[in-house]
Amino acid sequence: MQRMVGMAARGLRTPIISRGDDLAEIVVQTVLDAAETEGYAIEDRDIIGITESVVGRSEGNYASVDAIAADVKSKFGGGTLGVIFPILSRNRFGICLKGIAKGADRIVLMLSYPADEVGNALADVDTMDKKGINPWTDVLTEAEYRRHFGARQHPFTGVDYVDYYRSIMDQCGVAYEIIFANHPAAILDKTKAVLTCDIHSKERTKRILCGQGAEVVYGLDDILSQPVDGSGYNERFGLLGSNKATEDSVKLFPRTGDTLVRDVQKRIQERTGRQVEVLVYGDGAYKDPMAHVWELADPVVSPAFTDGLDGTPNEVKIKYLADNQFSHLKGEELRQAIEGHIKGKKSDLKGSMEAQGTTPRRLTDLIGSLCDLVSGSGDKGTPVVYIKGYFDNYSN
Repeated sequence: MQRMVGMAARGLRTPIISRGDDLAEIVVQTVLDAAETEGYAIEDRDIIGITESVVGRSEGNYASVDAIAADVKSKFGGGTLGVIFPILSRNRFGICLKGIAKGADRIVLMLSYPADEVGNALADVDTMDKKGINPWTDVLTEAEYRRHFGARQHPFTGVDYVDYYRSIMDQCGVAYEIIFANHPAAILDKTKAVLTCDIHSKERTKRILCGQGAEVVYGLDDILSQPVDGSGYNERFGLLGSNKATEDSVKLFPRTGDTLVRDVQKRIQERTGRQVEVLVYGDGAYKDPMAHVWELADPVVSPAFTDGLDGTPNEVKIKYLADNQFSHLKGEELRQAIEGHIKGKKSDLKGSMEAQGTTPRRLTDLIGSLCDLVSGSGDKGTPVVYIKGYFDNYSN
């Protein structure tokens, strides 16, 4: 009988992961138990995805706002600190701002507009156009921002993030000012000490600041890149990728992912004889069509993966083949012709007409985004995703 199912992705339920748990063993046993109860086989090139959240939890990779404050103070030495380009997020940046505020004497918080780096809007583009506001040159005070745009709540969270960040700084008792601008050097009229909080454009921002006369420049990736008084840390990403854990602590992006994915791969090999691929995944890289929010608030989709997930897809477009080379065929003849073409496709289709329209993204970004959508981020309780048939095609 012809095979009817291609790729299938399953969210697997695990026990609640706690600090110090043997996560590799929990993942492996969950995968084996699910295969037995659901009646499917473990096969070569199946994929296991593990959400970064449970990796960080099992590591115990946490830090307090006091640790953040201590690191900020040690790097900047007090005084007025420019904090620029944070994303608008209670989970991602709110708790970080609390630590930053405790480590500074005064803050100038500079927000990008009309939206932050990942698309959370602070201003209406049509209103900007009508009022002749140029976001690339115009620096707005908080009073000017309110006069032009009024109170603005996020369409999904219902939060006015200007008010929210103001309340955090009020709570910490730090002196502050809020401005709105998009050129990094705009902050240098206020202070020469700058903490840049953007995620994917951070290196460019640092380069511009240093070239325009900033005296002390760090990014969120530099804060808690080493432990402070025994705190958690991430040597590669610092505070980037962190999430709120409690009102006074964050869970940092995981550090041991490379060891974990290879350990899980090895244990599955030992118990089943099959070579699966494994990745740790965070935020998926996709954009919401209504709010225009780009989901990727983590520094990367996948911070760790086994070797078989390196690279990009190498696929032909079936509809292109059906409409062009084989447009004269139908039914079984068409099926056989397309199967044969796929089996004989070149090993590198980059630039080929028959590959146009296929997704030109890294495998880890595609698979990590799939895992993020399957597992969700709320109460589904499925931090492990098992994918079958991802590397199959129509000829299999």
